[in-house]
Amino acid sequence: MITIPYLTAVSTYFSYGLLFAFGQLRDYSRRIFDWWSTNNLHGYAPICLAHEDFYIRRLYHRIQDCFGRPISSAPDAWVDVVERFSNDNNKTLKRTTKSTRCLNLGSYNYLGFGSYDEYCTPLVIDSLKKFSPSTCSSRVDAGTTSVHAELEECVAKYVGKPAAIVTGMGYATNSAIIPVLIGKGGLIISDSLNHTSIVNGARGSGATIRVFQHNSKAILMLLHFPPPAHLERVLKEQIAEGQPRTHRPWKKIMVVVEGIYSMEGEICQLPEIVSICKKYKAYVYLDEAHSIGAIGKTGRGVCELLGVDTADVDIMMGTFTKSFGSCGGYIAGSKDLIQYLKYHCPAHLYATSISTPSAQQIISAITVILGEDGSNRGAQKLARIRENSNFFRAELQKMGFEVLGDNDSPVMPIMLYNPAKIPAFSRECLRENVAVVVVGFPATPLLLARARICISASHSREDLIKALQVISKAGDLTGIKYFPAAPKKQEEVKDTIKLD
Repeated sequence: MITIPYLTAVSTYFSYGLLFAFGQLRDYSRRIFDWWSTNNLHGYAPICLAHEDFYIRRLYHRIQDCFGRPISSAPDAWVDVVERFSNDNNKTLKRTTKSTRCLNLGSYNYLGFGSYDEYCTPLVIDSLKKFSPSTCSSRVDAGTTSVHAELEECVAKYVGKPAAIVTGMGYATNSAIIPVLIGKGGLIISDSLNHTSIVNGARGSGATIRVFQHNSKAILMLLHFPPPAHLERVLKEQIAEGQPRTHRPWKKIMVVVEGIYSMEGEICQLPEIVSICKKYKAYVYLDEAHSIGAIGKTGRGVCELLGVDTADVDIMMGTFTKSFGSCGGYIAGSKDLIQYLKYHCPAHLYATSISTPSAQQIISAITVILGEDGSNRGAQKLARIRENSNFFRAELQKMGFEVLGDNDSPVMPIMLYNPAKIPAFSRECLRENVAVVVVGFPATPLLLARARICISASHSREDLIKALQVISKAGDLTGIKYFPAAPKKQEEVKDTIKLD
């Protein structure tokens, strides 16, 4: 649970209030000066009304240089960040021909497949030569190749399901497939911190949506619910009440959760959730975008990590953009479910299929992870990301940072809170050649701005130590060490009593 210090909350509200007041004052002055200017709309309403893009103009533009930084290299442990400049107070940013070599703490390159790989890359190049960059067609027309068929078989086997279907975009996997699975008369019970793709998919389905408290033990204990009892409470109430107005029984109920929550780095309490869903005959939809390939002994995600039988999870969703160094997403489930989706899913029927080289990259990455390439590099990568993640998280906490998430998760948000600390932290890290991702409203609640660190198996221990030094310095300068630092071990016990 995120407990905001009182003074931090007050100063954060005050900062946003100050920005809002000055923004409104500037807007009022602008209307006065624009009163005599010519209007070219000729009766049309403004396509972007002032109050609709107020946040962009008056808040976001001030710190726009901290977002969307272009890179000119592969997203490996180190990246080349292109330098930019602005002549209009950050309203527009122009790229230069210069770049800075930075330690990459922002990409989802969990297992290091985002750059050249001795096994994967040659196979991808061969696939490019044989099939071309695009199929130029949807899967049901001429967009299915032998590689696509192999990929779906490979994914199904890897996640432990009878069948799978792949799409060309991870976001569209949720937003396009959820409306196919459930519609009017159905009930979606969604975690309060689910990804936007799930939220939009649920809204587009026409089903009734109810939200349960995120499965953080601290939150639920504070509410006097044993975790995850709030989910059970919502299920009980909705089953008892039935559909709105008619009170008829629900046609179907689907509980949607994530394996690792991308803004919190927390791992869902899947065993408890599955148990509750079995009790009330609700389907489980598990989004493993950030967990598949990154956690578990063989990288098979949260089910493997927590000892959940994949047969107990009805719909398994994941993406290939994080651990596999490619693009697209998948749905895995029963053969009947996948066959139904192939007949009804718009992402399968109308969208261009995933490019063949991208599909080959996924197959090759899974081959390495499972050790079927004849090496143990996959096991080494999985061990390294686990060690790197736990080491980095522990060290940040020792320094006094408020770090969210669970052990083994490669996603670790550092809480910033105040809007002024978002650009200050980001720019200071970049000045020291460390590239980080900062996140604020509306991607997070207004008070809960954060820096989101993503750890990779390609990071060496030296890389992580450098990053910790830079982040510690930036934390001191921006005042984001909200907890007392852990006492150091008296200079490692006086260098182990001068080596005995």
